[in-house]
Amino acid sequence: GGAAVDCIAWAWDNSITLISKGTRSTMVDTAQQYSPVTAKIVEELEQIVGRSYVIYQDEERMEEYSHDETPGKQYAHMPDVVVRPRTAHEIASIMKLANREMIPVTPRGAGSGLSGGAVPAYGGILLSIDRMNSILEIDKENLMVVVEPGVISTEINEALEPHGLLFAGYPMSQETCYIGGNVAENAGGGKAVKYGVTGRYVLGLEVITPTGEIVEMGGKLVKDVTGYNMPQLMVGSEGTLGIFSKIILRLMPLPKAQVDLLCLFPDTETALSVVPKVMTAGIIPTGIEFMDRASIQDSAENLNESLPYDTAGALLLITVDGTDAELVDKEYEMVGDICTANGALEVYVADNSTNSRRIWGVRKNIGETYNLWSRPQSNEDLVVPPAAMGQLVTRLNELAAEHGVLVSSYGHAGDGNLHTRIRCPLDWDDARWEAVLPGILDNVYALVAELGGRISGEHGIGHKRKKYMNRVVSEEYINILRSIKRAMDPNNILNPGKIFDL
Repeated sequence: GGAAVDCIAWAWDNSITLISKGTRSTMVDTAQQYSPVTAKIVEELEQIVGRSYVIYQDEERMEEYSHDETPGKQYAHMPDVVVRPRTAHEIASIMKLANREMIPVTPRGAGSGLSGGAVPAYGGILLSIDRMNSILEIDKENLMVVVEPGVISTEINEALEPHGLLFAGYPMSQETCYIGGNVAENAGGGKAVKYGVTGRYVLGLEVITPTGEIVEMGGKLVKDVTGYNMPQLMVGSEGTLGIFSKIILRLMPLPKAQVDLLCLFPDTETALSVVPKVMTAGIIPTGIEFMDRASIQDSAENLNESLPYDTAGALLLITVDGTDAELVDKEYEMVGDICTANGALEVYVADNSTNSRRIWGVRKNIGETYNLWSRPQSNEDLVVPPAAMGQLVTRLNELAAEHGVLVSSYGHAGDGNLHTRIRCPLDWDDARWEAVLPGILDNVYALVAELGGRISGEHGIGHKRKKYMNRVVSEEYINILRSIKRAMDPNNILNPGKIFDL
């Protein structure tokens, strides 16, 4: 009632934390307050989705849901039960049950993420959206498509191609990932320079809130300022604010012509110094991909592919596309001339689908190649202002040499997003690696902050990177995120333990 008090009591997750006046009022995670999944709860889940779509007390079948593609067993955690709903109403019923019983729920798409975002950090219910896999509508008049979250991303464009349409926001892993996960992570890809990332194309969502309401956000509207921009708040929220059951995506006409240039450079610095020159030459390339010598060599050898990298220290893969073939020819020739004038050793032109698939296959296979690496590694998803990317790669190599570890770098040079694999040397044991890695990551993230960057460009924070959030953003910023989470998920039920601690 306005009376002065010495302490403020906060109730959160059925726990009480006392915070003295004048101290920072941040909450603590209270995982111990979650309830176990009992046989009775499993029966209720079976009544909601059907017995065939509940996996319980079957470790062999549940193991695949305990991890994503993040390297390192320390990021895995087994769920207590796996549920595979088919409708929004089934998801809503699951969320209401979870809130009533205080059981955490972790939504999951294809499990192809690289941050632990779809890992059930506190056990509980793993909610897989794999059965929600229909393309509901191709609206050619409005240039939009309506899909369920479990549709594999590449299947969207396969369905659109006969109509001369394109969903341009797809990521590099389009053959395996689900569109729901792409939206949850705001995934990017090799064409993001010209077309942008997933969020640019999300116009509407049907969302099941953490408390079990079904809410429509946005719609088939190119312009909409009716309240807060809720669809864009949900994009990139990593499954912590809601579960998607329907997604409306904006489309564009399918380009009629595309040419890829494979540009060889003597070293990383020369290659990346060309990127700003291309970007400011009056051309908007579709994408500019960077590969250092180690990443391209390892990927090519894994595929038994013979690309001409022997004399190159780094490569750029530059794509130009458009609706006018003659204009595309002029633009790629201009890009090639810029590269040649600025230190390129060779510029190879892939102007047919066979050659394009070859070189893009090597680029897309880099991550999978390192997933086969038998020694420990850390997969980082750094992003800096595009012009700072050369400095980032150079200093990462210096850090790797200083610590005696291996490093390979590749990624989206046109938008400053660098994927870096920090790898354990073959002659190190695991104990030495585990002792050294935290210091390396401290230095890497300090470097990123110094360059004005962030610790994830498209893979997300999840629980892999959450302890490093305060290296690149302020506590005030994180507290705003916490406030949004508390408002939408008062019981901290949905995907707890991700992005930040409460």
